[in-house]
Amino acid sequence: MSTKLRVIPTDKRLAEKSGAKILLIGPSGVGKTSTLRTLSAEMRASTAVFDIEAGLIAVSDLQFASVRPRTWDDCRNLACILGGPNPALPATATYSEAHFNELMKDDELAKLASYTTLFIDSLTGAGRLCFTWAEQQPEAFTDRGRKDLRAIYGLHARSMIGWLNQLQHARERTVIFTAVLERNTDELNISTWQPQIEGAKTGRELPAIVDEIITMQWIDFGDRKPVRAFVCTNPNPWGYPAKDRSGKLEQLEPPNLGTLIEKLTGPGQRKPFVVVSPEQSAQT
Repeated sequence: MSTKLRVIPTDKRLAEKSGAKILLIGPSGVGKTSTLRTLSAEMRASTAVFDIEAGLIAVSDLQFASVRPRTWDDCRNLACILGGPNPALPATATYSEAHFNELMKDDELAKLASYTTLFIDSLTGAGRLCFTWAEQQPEAFTDRGRKDLRAIYGLHARSMIGWLNQLQHARERTVIFTAVLERNTDELNISTWQPQIEGAKTGRELPAIVDEIITMQWIDFGDRKPVRAFVCTNPNPWGYPAKDRSGKLEQLEPPNLGTLIEKLTGPGQRKPFVVVSPEQSAQT
């Protein structure tokens, strides 16, 4: 049975509440989880934290709701409730309407639908749970019973991307994925900064899924007194991953997650989209 398509008029589309999908990355210890402290009490009241890493000691005194997924099935169930049913999937599939309706029978899980901000701590941890699940599936083994790494990584990538796409479609919700930032050096001795996520395919497709990539890092402005900052646009002098789909952010923003969310989802104007022709570029 096909879903009816409807045209959304301009005024209705512009009036819709839309949340931002944010990837917040940084080295271990820089304070990614502690950015929860920058949310107002009102914003924290509508925030649910996915405590995948069991690493909330930095904010143990704050008041907010949390869930503690211990398996990949837990993660997928949470994403199904928050992203809603996918009408394109058969009833037997994860994220289908049947899956969603079954989960909503659980009153505790159904309460999650009321939260408008999700803080996922962390995407790195979710990737580990997914990989552990993928290793145990029948497709992960050859006919002789040996582990097939190619099949495992393929299954892991499909499941991770499906999970991210499910949360991407939680349109009204702001979703913050945290991940560890690491420096990778290839065989040509070229170093790049990348989020620490199991499987290369997930890392490649992630920038197209999220709206914002924010690197939280210590920045030295020449006085040898580095301070924390959000690096929000690319290219930047440090080569950190960054992306701003909103057009509202400066290259450096204060490390205040609450203010950043308000700036992204508020009524502020985009910066002008400047197009420079090759001839102009050559002249400069």
